[in-house]
Amino acid sequence: MKSLPPPNKHQLAIMIWIAVFPTLTTLNLAFGDTLAHLPSVLRTLVLVTVAVPIVIYGLMPRLHKLRTRILTRAAV
Repeated sequence: MKSLPPPNKHQLAIMIWIAVFPTLTTLNLAFGDTLAHLPSVLRTLVLVTVAVPIVIYGLMPRLHKLRTRILTRAAV
């Protein structure tokens, strides 16, 4: 099987949005009350510190596999 090229910038932008939006929404719902007393910059720092590893190591590899499956099925 021929390997696929990396995602173009538009595909990557969509993949990142699909990963980041629900992750940040979930974290805000889960920890919003706990972090509410923090200044917004510190609250954002905490959320990003938790969200980035979830997105990069957990969600993006799955989205890359899904993209591969979708594009290889479309080519058949």
